[in-house]
Amino acid sequence: MRRRAGTRRGTLALVGLGTGLAVIAWAGAAVAHRSGAVEDPATLIEATHLPPLLTLPGEAVTLRYDIYCAPPGNDPESGAPCDAGGSVFVRPGGVGPFRRIDLRLDPGASQGRYAAIVPPDVASDAAGFTYYAVLRSRTSGATTTVPAGGPFAPQRSRQLVGAVTAVLGAHDFGSPLEPTARVASARWGNGDGEVGLEQGPGLQPIGASSFDVGANGAVSILDEANRRVLRFAPGAAPNRIPDAVPVAVRGTIADLAVAANGGMTVLETVGEGSATPLVRSFDANGRSLGSWHVAEDQASALAIGPGGPVALQYPAGQWMPVAERGAGLTAPMQRVRGRSGRPLPGGDELVSQREGDEVRIALVGPAGVLRGWRITSQTPLGEIQLARVLGSDVVVVFRVYDDARDEFEVLVLDGEGIARRFAVDSQVWAETAPLSRFRLQGSSLYELGSTSAGVFVDRYDLEVTR
Repeated sequence: MRRRAGTRRGTLALVGLGTGLAVIAWAGAAVAHRSGAVEDPATLIEATHLPPLLTLPGEAVTLRYDIYCAPPGNDPESGAPCDAGGSVFVRPGGVGPFRRIDLRLDPGASQGRYAAIVPPDVASDAAGFTYYAVLRSRTSGATTTVPAGGPFAPQRSRQLVGAVTAVLGAHDFGSPLEPTARVASARWGNGDGEVGLEQGPGLQPIGASSFDVGANGAVSILDEANRRVLRFAPGAAPNRIPDAVPVAVRGTIADLAVAANGGMTVLETVGEGSATPLVRSFDANGRSLGSWHVAEDQASALAIGPGGPVALQYPAGQWMPVAERGAGLTAPMQRVRGRSGRPLPGGDELVSQREGDEVRIALVGPAGVLRGWRITSQTPLGEIQLARVLGSDVVVVFRVYDDARDEFEVLVLDGEGIARRFAVDSQVWAETAPLSRFRLQGSSLYELGSTSAGVFVDRYDLEVTR
């Protein structure tokens, strides 16, 4: 039995970080935006874009868009490049008029990629720059705006001025830190205390797609296949049978966030048919409190923001509020309130980006970048799984890999650089939601892992010693 919903051209897959935290793929292409009536595939236009969220002083900036559409007479499912074009509208800072720059086909890239160079006087502005793009299929006339909020919620790129630089060098594989404790575990199955397992595309196993840790240390694992949440009491033996809380979810891969009062919010990362993904809210006992569609075609991560649930949505690559004080927000309301970083109490946000083999992190306030870090690596980097504030520090977790193996690097960043660094095993067997493998609660980092025998959660305590 397969419950996982497919997308128009494929299924979701994690391919790395580009817009803040991660990039989601449609069977080989980055996250795309769909435009045009579904009933008429010939008007379909999709575009992918990786926003340069954090740039360096003097760094040349090129905005790139891969555009796909379904030309008349062609298979609309093929995603073949089409005769397209469009314009990018840029401005220095966050206010004032936009300047129009026409996109040009990039002959040195794969077919269907269009690019625009940001003028140096705009790219070098100390306040960064904002921009949006209007893309058009010259074949059908279909258009799409990325991000969908356009001039009302444009992409925001900031300069990382005065960042603390940390050089990691080559990663030493095979020396991961032992966890402080194993706080939850369950076998695969559909019995009491077990977690459902299904076969995904290409027979890849799917199970326990997300988890979260409450303020009291209780671990909640989303058992989407059996439509329940398994709750492990703090301090209980990891093999103790947990409480099972039924939740009315579809049974697809989803992300889970637990509020301070024990309430649960679930993001179904793939929509059904032409609908966008759903965010579902439950109380601590699993009673449904409501459900709301996200504004964009795809969403990869969920968090409880200062006012309610927020989702990392694509193609905008922005964190958008989905509901506030229990009331859902319409798609236009979500789009005009999109933010580049994960929202924090007090109006700040935490922005993270992978740029090649470099990780860039910034704590941003209303007036701009407050603190920033650059982490360079000789070992190839994958997605940023987690970036969270811990007191005056920032904890970041990202994947490192070579041709034969992968691990996760964990860094605690302070005002001088790296206060603590260690590696953990990737422990990835069953597929999960894209950004669901790590959670930070208090001063402890938790990792969701799996083997062919079952699923587990390990805890790593992060007390920094000098």
